[in-house]
Amino acid sequence: MSFGHWRFITKHRAIKSVWAGALAVVAGFALSAVAGTAQAQTRIAPETVTSGLDHPWSVADLPGGGFLVTERDGALKHVTAEGEQSVVSGTPKVFASGQGGLLDVVLSPNFASDGQIFLSFSEPTSGGAGTSVYRATLERSGDGFQLRDGRVIFSGNNIYRGGRHFGSRLVFAPDGTLFMTLGDRGDRPSAQNTQNHAGSVLRLTIDGAPAPDNPFLGDSSYQPEMWSIGHRNPQSAALHPETGVLWTVEHGARGGDEINIPEAGKNYGWPVISYGRHYTGGRIGEGTTKTGMEQPIYFWDPSIAPSGMAFVTSNKYPDWNGNLLVGALRGRHLSNLSLDGTTVTGESRLLAELGERIRDVRQADDGFIYVLTDSSDGQLIRLLPQ
Repeated sequence: MSFGHWRFITKHRAIKSVWAGALAVVAGFALSAVAGTAQAQTRIAPETVTSGLDHPWSVADLPGGGFLVTERDGALKHVTAEGEQSVVSGTPKVFASGQGGLLDVVLSPNFASDGQIFLSFSEPTSGGAGTSVYRATLERSGDGFQLRDGRVIFSGNNIYRGGRHFGSRLVFAPDGTLFMTLGDRGDRPSAQNTQNHAGSVLRLTIDGAPAPDNPFLGDSSYQPEMWSIGHRNPQSAALHPETGVLWTVEHGARGGDEINIPEAGKNYGWPVISYGRHYTGGRIGEGTTKTGMEQPIYFWDPSIAPSGMAFVTSNKYPDWNGNLLVGALRGRHLSNLSLDGTTVTGESRLLAELGERIRDVRQADDGFIYVLTDSSDGQLIRLLPQ
């Protein structure tokens, strides 16, 4: 299945030569009007692991079986392999309004020895709410689990009133540092304000400090945690399984949802450049390109409202190996994108028959792919190959 209204961008690498300066003005990026067809022959059957989740936001699979699932209102649930749910105590107080609440959950890279988990959440303050990170140790308590020694290790200064655009995904890099995505909180200019964490990708240590080789360390005009800036509302992030490089997917406005590969110190343009338009139909910023601002590798128009992403490496889905899966909220499907390096070569839609908003997608240690549906009766669903 191909979709003529979905476009992708292929980045051209400049050749280092005496002509590089002149070429840089005109080389830019090549635009293709039509995405190809993803090779998605594998047939799947969705199997509900558990239901009755209240607007679940993120899922992490636990060694030996079972899952942790965040709910937007602030609850953290333990879900057994059989689908039984229990509440994990000890979570932080959250600002549960609009898009705010308890957001991502990831396990420490050393979870087998330290038992620690990391949560991103909208942290309430007297001036509003921002995006923060909470670290705690998961331990058994009777027949269930609790969080012990929990503390906020990082508080973003993207503090505004209202419930828009918190982000936020957490991804551990191969070196043990922690990537964190933050939305612009609905204040567009803040994504270009280098004193504000809004609209940026951050890179932290496991204690919440700036990573020691961050690109802006020593530059007082930037926040030291910043890795890249100019993002609108990135609710998807994952490491490429072969390169170990961070990829993100972010919400556009009316169109212009983007896949980016954020590089250290780069500016991704929002709201100066965008492939979307204001919800009123008006033009955003200065157009689609500007010197010094990066292009996405792919964008959607119209918007699918992406949230959650996973690269496929499991042999349970051989036809999808190397593909990228992205959840769609507005689109109510799971996008399956085939890749050639950093080029999207095609896309197909999965799970559209469910009619559900897909909030998160993960490939678990058991090799199966799991998705979360976003509703007051949210489900954790396993995708069974047929």
